[in-house]
Amino acid sequence: VQLQASGGGLVQVGGSLRLSCAASGRTFSNYAVGWFRQAPGKEREFVAGISRGAGITRYADSVKGRFTISRDGTRTTVYLQMISLKPEDTAVYYCAAKSTTLVEVITIPARYNYWGQGTLVTVSS
Repeated sequence: VQLQASGGGLVQVGGSLRLSCAASGRTFSNYAVGWFRQAPGKEREFVAGISRGAGITRYADSVKGRFTISRDGTRTTVYLQMISLKPEDTAVYYCAAKSTTLVEVITIPARYNYWGQGTLVTVSS
């Protein structure tokens, strides 16, 4: 599956953005999907994930209550709604997908098979 991430941009502190991860060629029905981010000089870190099937979600502690991961009814797009953005949220955001038979949220980058190209989010103070 090919992934296309979009929706990044420049936003002020406290603002909102919605990132999209679109699948081409197939749906996310049999995939776990995750959002990760990487700030300059830092390792890529887990932000949010959603399982196949029931759509179980999980978030990094740093974004709980501010970010929401969801998918559309056709299961071709996964969203990351971000509110109350902070300067420390500035990073390149990546979506990733893994074909799996398990209903699980995957938080480890190395377990994902497919990655989007990344979209830059800059939060200015």
